[in-house]
Amino acid sequence: MAKKKVDELIENGDLKAAADAFLAEAEAEAADEDDADAEADDKDVDFGDMEEISAEDLEFNEHDFDNIDETDDDDDVDEFLASVGAKTTVDVDDDDDDDDEDSFGSDELDSKVAELVKIAKAQKSIIEDYEISEFLKDYKIDAKQMERILTYLDKKGIDVNFSSGPSDALLLASDDEDMEDIDMSVPDSVSIEDPVRMYLKEIGKVPLLSAEEEVELAQRMEDGDQEAKNKLAEANLRLVVSIAKRYVGRGMLFLDLIQEGNLGLMKAVEKFDYHKGYKFSTYATWWIRQAITRAIADQARTIRIPVHMVETINKLIRVSRQLLQEYGREPTPEEIAEAMGITVERVHEILKISQEPVSLETPIGEEEDSHLGDFLPDENVPVPAEAATFTLLKEQLHEVLDTLTEREQRVLILRFGLEDGKARTLEEVGKEFNVTRERIRQIEAKALRKLRHPSRSRKLKDYLDQ
Repeated sequence: MAKKKVDELIENGDLKAAADAFLAEAEAEAADEDDADAEADDKDVDFGDMEEISAEDLEFNEHDFDNIDETDDDDDVDEFLASVGAKTTVDVDDDDDDDDEDSFGSDELDSKVAELVKIAKAQKSIIEDYEISEFLKDYKIDAKQMERILTYLDKKGIDVNFSSGPSDALLLASDDEDMEDIDMSVPDSVSIEDPVRMYLKEIGKVPLLSAEEEVELAQRMEDGDQEAKNKLAEANLRLVVSIAKRYVGRGMLFLDLIQEGNLGLMKAVEKFDYHKGYKFSTYATWWIRQAITRAIADQARTIRIPVHMVETINKLIRVSRQLLQEYGREPTPEEIAEAMGITVERVHEILKISQEPVSLETPIGEEEDSHLGDFLPDENVPVPAEAATFTLLKEQLHEVLDTLTEREQRVLILRFGLEDGKARTLEEVGKEFNVTRERIRQIEAKALRKLRHPSRSRKLKDYLDQ
């Protein structure tokens, strides 16, 4: 009975009382043993003073238990706990040190997660959140396990797409966004104009909602109350600003990020189910993040890249970084292809698509008084020297052609496209002169022989080297 009482005191955390109970039990047991073996015992044992012994007189005290993993008295403590039938180890909640990152509580669940990885690999390492929920629906998974499963999938290079919204398990694994602690300040790197400042000031005046008020508004929304929807959305506008700040510098203006986040907030208001017991801010955070990240994927680039390709590019970047750490150098396309399980040609294609366009108005130089476009030649405009040479060649060519008969000139002009750049066939030229193609060939050959005469050819030879 006394032993059970000591166990209960230890479990309740009352260590001093447990120590006193242990001493009392030891006194009683020693007294019984003394009565039974008094004659056989050579040494008199007096337990009369045991009541005066306190926890401080032992090698440990109640404060040692608070930091039991940091003291040098583990052996003594374990010996004491073992003597009262308690555990001889202290459980320390340390996921990084004690938990096997590839184990999720049972061998059956471990194998199920491994099977999930294989399925995701077969789908180009992309899996939807609802697929995870459906695949693991037969297992009771708590928030901690779900968080570790998602971390494990990320380590395996699996991208989880939350397109359908957060699942119940994912919501449970999320930390509630404390609306009262939201920082409405804007980063120094973000330049905002007066209308934005006014907007931030106005939404800061909207009172926050308690959990009871959120439920009340949600109940009114079920009855079709539009005013309740508006009030729930307005009370969470500052949450959008808080999340939008995290995506500054990714190709979209701060105000655009806020607007896209507001669209996600409106979707969260429409889909919120208060019966599940989640705080609205926790649920809305997922939709706001999704709206902003999708907008960045769709609008941040000058040339839009499909969402699935953005995910592929992100995966390639992640694999490249892993290989860089592994090899200590930039990985080759062949190494990236092998790690991703795709062809080298596909890697080159992804790298080409991922290139960011550069604006011709990009400032150049320390003073930024020049632009990139100033240094790029226009290939459609001829170089002045070449234009002058071409003009002289044209004049010399007309002088040489003038030495031929009118018919010979016309045949050469049509055959070589000297007039409009379009060369004609012998048959086409023959139709224009109403003669056979053979006759045109003879006229052309005669005209070219004349042009090869030194008196004419020397005027054009200088242009052959150019």
